[in-house]
Amino acid sequence: MAKDKLNILTGGMILITLGVLIYLSKAEIYSFGKTWPILLIVVGICTLIQRFKDIGGWFITVVGVMFLITEFYGLQLYQYSQYILPAVLIMLGVFVLLKRKK
Repeated sequence: MAKDKLNILTGGMILITLGVLIYLSKAEIYSFGKTWPILLIVVGICTLIQRFKDIGGWFITVVGVMFLITEFYGLQLYQYSQYILPAVLIMLGVFVLLKRKK
């Protein structure tokens, strides 16, 4: 029963976020093309609310934040890609080791 409530929370949050982003786009405050990564962040956070240690939720949230930074600040992530992949692999390795230790 609790899982059903969390799924309803996730669905509701996604619909509210989508509505706000569409409203901002129609009001010409922010274009949807710049704000769509917020949907990824909301999905990731809702996943983390359900299960904090879910690596998928963390991944979706981090990817959403990276896309949002790229959209708003024009950061060229491809310039840093040579450093991003090794950093992600190191973080995943640490996560696997910590999970195995328990």
